[in-house]
Amino acid sequence: MNAPDRLPATLPPVTEDPRYIGQPVPRQGSRRLTQGQGRYVDDLLLPRMAHVVYWRSPVAHLRVLGIERAAAAAMPGVLAVVDGHEIAAVCRPWVAVLGHLAGMKSAPQHALAIDRACWQGEPVVAIVAETRAQAEDALQALDVQWEALPAALDMETALDPATPLIHEALGDNLCFTRSLDTGGVDAAFAAAAVTAEATFHFGRHTGVTLEPRCQVADWNAAEGRLTVYHSQQAPHMMQDLYARQFGLPENAVRVVCQDVGGSFGIKVHAYPDDFATVALSMLLKRPVKFVADRLESFTSDIHAREHRVHGRIAASAEGDILAFEIDDLTGIGPYSMFPRTSAIEGNQVVNLTGGPYRHRQYRALLKVVFQNKTPTCQYRGVGHPIACAVTEGLVDLAARRLGMDPLALRRRNVIPDDAYPCAGVSGIRFEVLSHEACLRRLEQMIDYPRLRAEQAELRARGIHRGIGFATVIELTNPSAAFYGVGGARIASQDGATARLDPQGHLTVMVSVGEQGQGTEGIYAQIAADAVGVDIAKVRVVTGDTDVTPYGGGTWASRGAGIGGEAVLQAGLALRANILKVAEQMLRREAAGLAVRRDTVVDAASGEPLLPLHELGRVAYFRTDTLPAGFTPELMVTRHYVQRDHPFIFTNGVQASLVEVDVDTGFVRLLKHWCVEDCGRVINPMLVDEQMRGAIVQGIGGALYEECLYDADGQLRNGTMADYLVPMAAEMPDIEVAHVQTPTASSQLGAKGAGEAGTAGAPAAVMNAINDALAPFGAQVLSQPITPEKILRALGKV
Repeated sequence: MNAPDRLPATLPPVTEDPRYIGQPVPRQGSRRLTQGQGRYVDDLLLPRMAHVVYWRSPVAHLRVLGIERAAAAAMPGVLAVVDGHEIAAVCRPWVAVLGHLAGMKSAPQHALAIDRACWQGEPVVAIVAETRAQAEDALQALDVQWEALPAALDMETALDPATPLIHEALGDNLCFTRSLDTGGVDAAFAAAAVTAEATFHFGRHTGVTLEPRCQVADWNAAEGRLTVYHSQQAPHMMQDLYARQFGLPENAVRVVCQDVGGSFGIKVHAYPDDFATVALSMLLKRPVKFVADRLESFTSDIHAREHRVHGRIAASAEGDILAFEIDDLTGIGPYSMFPRTSAIEGNQVVNLTGGPYRHRQYRALLKVVFQNKTPTCQYRGVGHPIACAVTEGLVDLAARRLGMDPLALRRRNVIPDDAYPCAGVSGIRFEVLSHEACLRRLEQMIDYPRLRAEQAELRARGIHRGIGFATVIELTNPSAAFYGVGGARIASQDGATARLDPQGHLTVMVSVGEQGQGTEGIYAQIAADAVGVDIAKVRVVTGDTDVTPYGGGTWASRGAGIGGEAVLQAGLALRANILKVAEQMLRREAAGLAVRRDTVVDAASGEPLLPLHELGRVAYFRTDTLPAGFTPELMVTRHYVQRDHPFIFTNGVQASLVEVDVDTGFVRLLKHWCVEDCGRVINPMLVDEQMRGAIVQGIGGALYEECLYDADGQLRNGTMADYLVPMAAEMPDIEVAHVQTPTASSQLGAKGAGEAGTAGAPAAVMNAINDALAPFGAQVLSQPITPEKILRALGKV
């Protein structure tokens, strides 16, 4: 039985007088940013502020023999030349493991490498000067003597006995392994009418944020207080880490993240130079600024996605998927990243592979290995693009073996919309999804019969177009157990404080920050509706641990679902308190009153009774006119944490139309479609922006982006001239539609959407390319799919 499509008009309102939730309201702050009034870390100038640059390892693995610093220290403006031993005196080392990832290991890591550096780009020596230019000049005079050490570079051979150990104390180069087996995989493959298998490769790439990683650390020795201005996604996480690594009470640390120029997961980790910059401020007792230049970003920002996955699929003659099996090998650099760890991505590949489908047999093996390359960790999608590409690539292979239309095979096998709640074969729990509704909506959007007819007509003329599909699940709104159970002090809750000001305006302080995704805009919409005020009267404050309630910040597509619910509950509580004040002022029962359009009104008739600016005036300045014993409470704080499920899953489907030039190998993206179910859509304009941006980022991984290393572990393309990111000319027209299935875990009903586009786009593009190549019996399963790989598959090079 197919459930009806759930469209926006079917959703009940969240608030009493809805005006903004669900509407395409232009985001708050856009005018300020477009007029050049953004407040980024590098804009910050503090008295006595110094600047730091880092001497970074020029090779994949080295031993430090000596540091001749006299010439550098004598250069104009230089304040200090500091090595790892001096930094270690004030900053503790860390080991980035999570307790619930059984058997995971990593070596102790320092803010500056001590004696040995383990990847090209690891910081070894810091030079602090009055200006950045002076520090850069002094860097040229620094003489570090070093010897190259053998390096482990190829993840395929990382565990071989002949491969050098990166950390001898660990015994091998294995960080983490996990296996999962439902028990009936071999029987399912033996009984299958059709099986298919393939090996998928994914090149490592990085985030390339518009604003690089940067910070200003300001240690006030007189007060024993540390302030760090940061371009970061999780201010309270960093507050906790700075407190722990430097032995400070948490309330002696303030982290401020104002405007953040993009993050994508790149800025949700703690980097060695983060801690080194703070240590330098403490040693010198003055503010110190670090801003990564683009060249060092390529070797110091985390990379992601380096996987080799061998997968198999089994299906019946009728087209029922019976089983999946995968073997995933991934390389993560020499250390697991702190504090979220580098094993999470591979772990999620295991959890998510095969996720949209109703098969009951699954086997997976994961090995996460160390390498002498830049560390990899969580980047937009965190395992989803890998799992989706493997799953959807195998589904297309099975369809081809069966002679079955790939969209029909998906319709037959997705978990039905009336089957929820249920559990996926890997053990993940689904509250409610809408695969069938999304597939129906997509088929309408793309006019599938017309596309296939056009494809056949063009093939007859030597023009090779392909249509590719990807059915997507995305985990969002993680529960309280996600990190806490493993020992990482990362909050799964978020908080919001709502305050009615004396003139009737609203100030909302939220623990989830703004990185360009539009959260401040949707919080204004939610707060305005919850309280009953005009959105122009709402001001949203984020990114300051001294001001905002405690919370997890921006990660795992949780801004709308977790932060938005906290804002809603704070707004509703404030509205209730406003009505209590109005009850005293009007001498009327609060139950008969409502707040609408900045005014307390009669709930039944809508008659205006009391403007909020008058209520604010009395509540703040004339409490003598209120009954004795009554105190107005016009500032409230509420926290929200999702407890009902380990995650709230979203789902969707994407399709891509491409044209492949079989003589040059070049791919032209013609159109991309997406149907997304992220629960209640708070602002369709902003969520569509999120989806389009994420899809383009996914296209980057599918076609263009890869961090290329040579045989010695040197990054070959660490510049914007050599590392390809998709720009306007590469972006296809992207059409986005929505099915809305609100989660029952919150009153708002919002799920997440920030990563779903990235999760599905690589699979859809890959399948479209292979559909175009199908007449030649060729396929490419290695991303990025470059012209050279296509020509090689065609036997032309």
